[in-house]
Amino acid sequence: MIARLILVLCLLAAPLAAEGQSTGTVPRIGYLSVASARAPGHIAIRQSFRELGYVEGQSILFEDRFAEGQSARLPALAAELTRLHVDVIVAASPPAIRAAKDATRTIPIVMITGDDPVRSGFVVGLARPGGNITGVMRLVSELAGKQMELLKQVVPSLRNVAMLWDPAMPTTTADLTDVRHDARSLGLRLQIVEARRATDYASAFAAMAKERAAALVVIGSPTFLADQRRIADLAAQHRLPAAYSFKEQAEIGGLMSYGASQADVLRRAATYVDKILKGAKAADLPVEQPTKFELVINLKTAKALRLTIPHSLLLRADQVIE
Repeated sequence: MIARLILVLCLLAAPLAAEGQSTGTVPRIGYLSVASARAPGHIAIRQSFRELGYVEGQSILFEDRFAEGQSARLPALAAELTRLHVDVIVAASPPAIRAAKDATRTIPIVMITGDDPVRSGFVVGLARPGGNITGVMRLVSELAGKQMELLKQVVPSLRNVAMLWDPAMPTTTADLTDVRHDARSLGLRLQIVEARRATDYASAFAAMAKERAAALVVIGSPTFLADQRRIADLAAQHRLPAAYSFKEQAEIGGLMSYGASQADVLRRAATYVDKILKGAKAADLPVEQPTKFELVINLKTAKALRLTIPHSLLLRADQVIE
């Protein structure tokens, strides 16, 4: 009787053990983002893994956690991923990186950041990150100067320019000092306007109008990317030529965008995950800076603003929307 009972228990346990073993052999990737599942980056990084030969559900599994624009939710979401013992966490913005860093010192983290990761305290150095974090940079704040330069080419008389900035992003004082220096070197007066959420946009644009801003730079932020149509509509209502960091923002109505290629950045992030899954240590993988940049110009928006885009600028553009 006892022997028969043991046999029955073994037969019941066998499928569970087999299932647990098969699941354990498939790497699980945690994806942590302040945005939503609809964000372009989330879709594109899945494609990057497919290009590397991974098949979702067979050779790789994803555990996605989205804060839906609420940064305060990120620490709890990061803690969930650590309790699941995922193999790697992909943190898709500085607030997500901070939450993941605070949640674990052992699970490798592949970051996608627009801020300087050394200044932000994510790594000790670009060549040798030194901890459990590595990844790729977008150089968002560093490109603000280039975006102002492009706006001045379109509006040669430009003197006052506003910059929409999300203070939830861990941009350092040094980053903002650099942007102010770039503005002065171009002969521009820079107005930095804060906005944390959609309810702040109306007052932010009212502040720009009060200071007579004649152009706008929208600094890279997951919140601004999620609200890109609302921001583009407000810029159009206030007749502000605006430069953005992501091409999607120009495609939906912004005047122009200039920044690191989103597809290239996400492809490199997926490659870093692949290297870590194959045995590389995050501490030994240098943080990569972008090498491919995209200029997108929306001629429809230029026409609506009664602006003429210089022919030389159109020739440089990677994409012209007519």
